[in-house]
Amino acid sequence: MLCMGRSLDSPCTLAILVGFQFAFVVYFSLGGFKGLVSVLVRSSDPEFDYSKPHDVYTNLSQLVPPPNPAETAGIAVAAGRGHLKDCPETSPLLVGPVAVVLSSSLSLAQIQERNPLVLPGGRYLPPDCEPRHHTAVIIPYRNRQAHLRALLYHIHPFLQRQQLHYGIYIVHQAGNATFNRAKLLNVGVKEALRDEEWQCLFLHDVDLLPENDHNLYVCDRKSPKHVSVAMDKFRYRLPYPQYFGGVSAVTPDQYLKMNGFPNQYWGWGGEDDDIAARVRLSGMKIIRPSVSVGHYKMIKHRGDKGNEENPRSHISSNCLSCGLRFDLLMRTRRNWNSDGVNSLTYELLSKKLEPLYTNLSVNIGEDPRKPQKKPPDTSSKGTHNVTAPSLVFKSMDLHKVENLQEGGTVLEKDRSVSKNGAFENKEAGRHANKGGVKQSKDNVGVALPERGETMSQVVGVSTREGGVRNVTAQVT
Repeated sequence: MLCMGRSLDSPCTLAILVGFQFAFVVYFSLGGFKGLVSVLVRSSDPEFDYSKPHDVYTNLSQLVPPPNPAETAGIAVAAGRGHLKDCPETSPLLVGPVAVVLSSSLSLAQIQERNPLVLPGGRYLPPDCEPRHHTAVIIPYRNRQAHLRALLYHIHPFLQRQQLHYGIYIVHQAGNATFNRAKLLNVGVKEALRDEEWQCLFLHDVDLLPENDHNLYVCDRKSPKHVSVAMDKFRYRLPYPQYFGGVSAVTPDQYLKMNGFPNQYWGWGGEDDDIAARVRLSGMKIIRPSVSVGHYKMIKHRGDKGNEENPRSHISSNCLSCGLRFDLLMRTRRNWNSDGVNSLTYELLSKKLEPLYTNLSVNIGEDPRKPQKKPPDTSSKGTHNVTAPSLVFKSMDLHKVENLQEGGTVLEKDRSVSKNGAFENKEAGRHANKGGVKQSKDNVGVALPERGETMSQVVGVSTREGGVRNVTAQVT
């Protein structure tokens, strides 16, 4: 025993240290304890060969349309489909890995020809059996026509082989305001549930294409499900344990329990982490399919104008309402039950049943963090600019700002409110006579921030002559 007692010399000690180091490297290279167990214990997860994918339209020729395709419309399900048997629990049409075409050269009309059983609005019902699952796929969208064609070309045959009753909803954010993914998802859920009692709500980015049709687009009854667990962007690994972005699924009950999704994330990033936090705070947990099944390819693209990334700046105790990404995540625990489906406001501009999808065009407002555009100068005498002294909020009240002396006229309360969002939350343009302005806490129409917050506010004061008097107030 050379390494016992006094015989323990430096070469033996070195060998022991090297052994520990080797074990340490192996442990972490396998992904820690769980990875080590998966090597020692044979996994029950199915194995798939992604090097030999099938065409995404494989087996669709087995689907025979009924004599009258209108019988498959949702309105006639009970009357015209009562003779059909339930679809099998596992669809016989599944093939596993499928080839992904990242850029479809086909037009929407050509994609429609490839999917003759898809009904207006992007609805589908299996022609030969009664579906067990009813899923709405909700896709937030703006200015991604090429991505949309690629997704529609791929997702329709993918879902048809799963023998689902499904509908595709494209929620289009109108205008050029900053993109708000989570708020668009809230709108899509609300509008989809007005159409039908969908059992499952799939929240789907337009640039992600599933690679394995065993990744079923159905919900778990107990837990929200994160589906895109292995994306090529992340080398087919989960980027971090609480990741909930890309593609996920909730039931309507789960959606309501977590109060939907946040409405205050303007720009790219952060909302998926907020949603994951909502799942935990509402007493639920996230489940996932196996990594071998949840494969997705992402269509590469440049950053979109109007969808800039939320700033990753340091957390400031003096900036609880400025909308920074991680500041908002800190607030999730405090406001998740007040910011969500119960505070959703939007305007549905149009709803159209396109051949391959239902298009919802909506106005969801603008990012309140961005400075509002100044109204155009319509005065023949020019614009007068008056800089007011600092306004101080104390106990949520505004101290008086007295006598900006030019004549002594007092602002009249709530005379007009802009409809374009330039003046929000009681911010109003005020009509005044010639002369000065007198403001008090009873007639200053600015939105009150929460205690401890800072903000800059611009109050526009319209004169009867058409000019604009801008009062810039720094609120502390």
